[in-house]
Amino acid sequence: MIRVSKNIFLFLCVFASVNAFSQSTTNSPYSEDGLGLLSGPQLPQNRAMGGIAAGLRRSGGYNNINLANPASYSAIQLTTFDVGMYGGINGITDGNATEKNFTASLNHLVFAIPVNKKSAVSFGILPFSTMGYRYRTPTVIDGINIDHIYSGDGGLSKAYAGYGFQLGKHLSLGANVSYVFGKLEKNRDTESPDDLTFTNSRNQSSKSIGGLSFDYGAQYFQNLSKKVKLTLGYSGTAGSKLDASVTELSTHYTKDATGAEDVALDTTFFNDGISSSLKLPLMHRLGFVIEKADKWLVGADLTLSQWEKYREGSVNPGLNNSMGIAVGGQITPDITSVGSYLKLVEYRLGFKYDKTYLNIENNDIKEYALTFGFGFPLPSNRSTFYKINLGTELGRRGATKNNLVRENFANIYLGFTINDKWFQRYKFD
Repeated sequence: MIRVSKNIFLFLCVFASVNAFSQSTTNSPYSEDGLGLLSGPQLPQNRAMGGIAAGLRRSGGYNNINLANPASYSAIQLTTFDVGMYGGINGITDGNATEKNFTASLNHLVFAIPVNKKSAVSFGILPFSTMGYRYRTPTVIDGINIDHIYSGDGGLSKAYAGYGFQLGKHLSLGANVSYVFGKLEKNRDTESPDDLTFTNSRNQSSKSIGGLSFDYGAQYFQNLSKKVKLTLGYSGTAGSKLDASVTELSTHYTKDATGAEDVALDTTFFNDGISSSLKLPLMHRLGFVIEKADKWLVGADLTLSQWEKYREGSVNPGLNNSMGIAVGGQITPDITSVGSYLKLVEYRLGFKYDKTYLNIENNDIKEYALTFGFGFPLPSNRSTFYKINLGTELGRRGATKNNLVRENFANIYLGFTINDKWFQRYKFD
């Protein structure tokens, strides 16, 4: 009966994810270019430590799924299920006025199943990128006030399956194959806010995207002493090609006295199903973790991505190579404590810096964030273990100089982790 309840729970999670991953989960003008804001493959437990992942095998006494380096799957000894939510508050300012927005969605749904003591498979779905923005640029043409309104919506998701295995005593290798899919929509409107007789125009572009992507990784681990271990890690993403189908539409419309939009007057241009392609860049992640088992760990990552080689068709839309640094750690006061719950909690802290692939008016768009979080163990039995993971990012993106905007954001990631002996034969239920 217990296993039946778990299967029903998993089915409901998968069913709920079908629509949740297609929704936009950002409101940022910096999501306009390229593929939008990249989400990253980290779960809440990684994000709370600045996003370190390359050298991370296990986080504390629980089995965790480290998607950012599939070589880590070999450390998984129990069937692991992780589902999580995201919520974010974003404040956008140009130095004079500030606008705040809140977004939330399902963030990830992932599984890992050990094949034997030194290998495991993993599969699931999570966001790849998000797009969501709306802003206007006012001008005056022939004495008429004109607003140019730019908006976008959508995002890409990533469904993956991977395998990691250990070779000998000190080396682990792994790989993921992923299907990246979704839709990105952009509008450019021209309106007169004062003249109801003005014929407004709208140019719409919708891009449906789908294709395979490949990740790979390696980890080398060695004891520095009887209780302290060092893990060196590398993971990369191949420069894969995604298929794209583009639909373009141009229309005219008017607005009534209340500002409501009337039915489109006419269609001036329509082109459906234009075949194109997107060439993703090579991405590299290097890092290390030093840890004392079930007590503490510290680590750092360096990420490099060659976005100058990104192509939409044969064109790079002005993207630059990106670079990121992450540092973080975790401490568990006493994993064997009986009298104090607070000593069982995992306390996490980190920092991350990213020079994104955007450069606007000769200004690199940079992102900084302080991260922290907790791992809260829940009542468990001898074969099943539960934990709630909370990760928080408090950061800033962009700056107000040169007519740009600055974003102050607070992102909260909540995950629920189960470790269990699923998919094993039991003599009794």
